[in-house]
Parts: sequence; structure tokens; C-alpha cells
Amino acid sequence: MTTARIRVDHVTRVEGHGNIVVNVTDGVVEKCEWQVPEAPRFFESMVRGRHYSEVARITSRICGICSIGHTLASIKATEDALGIEVSEQSWKLRELIKHAENFDSHVLHINILAAPDLLGAPSVFPLVATHGEVVARALRLKRLGHEWGSLIGGRTTHPMSIVPGGMAEVPTTKELTQLRERLLAAVPELEATVATVLALAPNVPAFDRPTEYVALSNDKDYALYDGDIQSVLPDGTKQRYPVADYKQVTNEFVVPQSTAKYTKNKLDSYAAGALARFNNNYDKLHPEAKKVAEALGIQPICTNPYMNTVAQAVEIVSDVYESVGLLDELIANGVELEPLVEPTKFGSGAGATEVPRGILFHEYAYDDEGMCLGGNCIIPTNQNHNNIQHDFDKLVPELVAQDKSEKEMELALEMLVRSYDPCISCSTHYLDVKFVR
Repeated sequence: MTTARIRVDHVTRVEGHGNIVVNVTDGVVEKCEWQVPEAPRFFESMVRGRHYSEVARITSRICGICSIGHTLASIKATEDALGIEVSEQSWKLRELIKHAENFDSHVLHINILAAPDLLGAPSVFPLVATHGEVVARALRLKRLGHEWGSLIGGRTTHPMSIVPGGMAEVPTTKELTQLRERLLAAVPELEATVATVLALAPNVPAFDRPTEYVALSNDKDYALYDGDIQSVLPDGTKQRYPVADYKQVTNEFVVPQSTAKYTKNKLDSYAAGALARFNNNYDKLHPEAKKVAEALGIQPICTNPYMNTVAQAVEIVSDVYESVGLLDELIANGVELEPLVEPTKFGSGAGATEVPRGILFHEYAYDDEGMCLGGNCIIPTNQNHNNIQHDFDKLVPELVAQDKSEKEMELALEMLVRSYDPCISCSTHYLDVKFVR
């Protein structure tokens, strides 16, 4: 019978530090833990006493990968607290940059972080020799995503143009027209990327664990920038909640092995991310993205967490085509710099947006002078940690029953973590302080 001792300190090809610890003796699982050992970040403390115009500049630093999403969620929360409703032009530009971030991050994860697992390589570097065109294509597409975000935000990492009340700068109609041409020119490379994912699909592990899936949802589009909170259960039952009630959905709690809090809603855990969005909002997908989903053999409700990477491939196609539609509208109407919308009140507000790894919440309170009294941020990976642990709890006994070797078990668990594309550093909040007297 299987005996295994697995200790992976700091899983590779993820952001931040997470450990896998599994002890199996004579087929009996004695310990199975997904551990997060990182120190807390204290960003909620940093924003206290800062003017509302500064808060998003600070909280965008929570993550260098999802800084657009953090900027948008932060500013949406501030605008909710200040009674600000931005113009249609600002709304569309923000949607456009949200698609850029999603595209940029997914291209990186699919091709550079996940592909080595599916090809039996330890990292992307051996693939330069064996699959050079795939790596080169990924870098070209990633550059497109980066420059797309920079055009709208001033820069992709910690964008400057998105501010409370609207946009501080806007691209010209000519620049938007050129971006539209670049996106359409990239379609053949998208098709090649989908073909690569399809070729690797047989290597995606077969694993099934029905869970709850939480994402933004609205009646207009495949929600990334805005919507209500929606939960879907494995039987297809859906429920929506206003963003202001996000704490009723997240229900944070702490566990001994993690400095990141856990969350749960209707079931013991829930998942956020591309697969959660796909399961909640499949009917709103762009038709071209639906064709890709069909070709890749993914349909809702998909309960294999390894398929999150496949859902990301569907989303990058959606990002491009949805953005072309937004660009058509912006170009037709003409783009010009608008005055910022001023606050009409000062109070508390919450904002949510989807980042590549899932639904992100920010909340702030402001005094009558616009100074921040306090804030709260709940990160997607924070919400996924509990689900990863429950995946482990089901997966490890299955691997033991299949008499997998220690190395095979280790790889399966690492691949599972990487499938979530976690941003571990951003998720750490809890600190266990022991006073020594």
C-alpha cells in the first residue's frame, strides 16, 4: 500500500509562497495541507488617513499582476462612498482596460506557467528549444496585452489614468483605431493558441469535485468590470447578491496553517476565477468564445478545477472580441477628455470587479473631508485557498487508491495549485501574534 511523504516548500510558477504537506502511511492519509506561510500585507492600514484621491494609488500596489483590477475595484468603492456616477465613455474605457488585464495575465498563465506541466517540462525554458513558436507567440500576445493596457491606463502596472470621477487622460480616436486593428490582426495567433490548448487537453488530469462558484454577473455581458455577486451550485441553482452584501457571501475565517483567511458561502468552500465566471456566465459569452469552448470540450457546469486553464483560453478570445465591440462604440462616438465627476456625499461604499484570478472586493469609509477612515479588501486567491484545501482532501485519497508514486502525487498536487493561477502574496491578511512576557 502507498506510503508517501510530500513536502513542497514554495510551489513554483505561482505568485507568492505556498507549501504542500502530505503524509500517507500504508494507504492511510495522516496529513494533507495546503499551507500559506507569508506575512500579512497591512494595506487596509496604509489607506487610513489618506485622501480619497490617493487610496487607489496605494491599493493598486497590492499586486503587480492585477493592479488594474485593484485600481478599478478601489475606485468603484470610493465612487460608491462618494455618490459618484461616471460617464458612459469612462465606463467603456474602464471595461476596455479590464479586458486588457485579463488577456495579458491569461496569456502568461496558459503558455508560460501551465504549459510546462502539460508537456512534462520543469519550466518554460526547455520549451524554448522544443516548442519555440509557442513561446514566441505567447510573448507577442503578452506584449499586445501590455501595450493595450498602457494605452488606456497610462501604464499597465499601477495605471495612472483611472481616477475617482472618471479618467485623467484618454487615448485619441486614432490610437483606439490602431488598437482595434492590432486586436483583429492577433486573431490568427489566438486561433493558434486555442489549437495548442486543444492539443494539450488530453494531458489535463481527470478530476471532479463539485463545489460552489462565485463571480460577478449582470444581464448585459460576460461580467468583468461590473455586476452583482452571483453564486452557482453544481446543480445549476443560482443566487445573486448586491455587492454591498459581499461579507454575507465571503464569511471569512482563519485556520492554523494559513496566514490568508478562508471563505465559504453555501457549501464548505467556493471557487473564484475563470472557471467560476464561465460556470456563472456562459450564456453571456461572445459567440466566438462559445465556439472555442465547444472546440475545447468545456461546458457548464464544469467541476474539474484543472479546467480553469481551459476556461482562461476561452476568456482571452472573449476579451478580444468584446473589446473590438467597445472600440467600435468609442470610435463612432469620438473620445474627448471629460471633466471629473465631483463627490455628492461622503460615507461608506463597496466595489467589486473581476481580476484574472476571480472576484475582488474593496470597501472604504470616508469622513466629511474625504479622508479614509478604514478599508477592507478580499482577494480572489484568499477566496480560493479553502477550495484548494478541499480539492486536496478529495484528490489525495484518490491518488492513493490509484497507487500513484510519491512523485506522481506531488506533480498532481502542484498542478492543481497552479491551475488556480494563485496570487498568494496578495491574499495574506491574518497574523497570529504571540506575546512573550
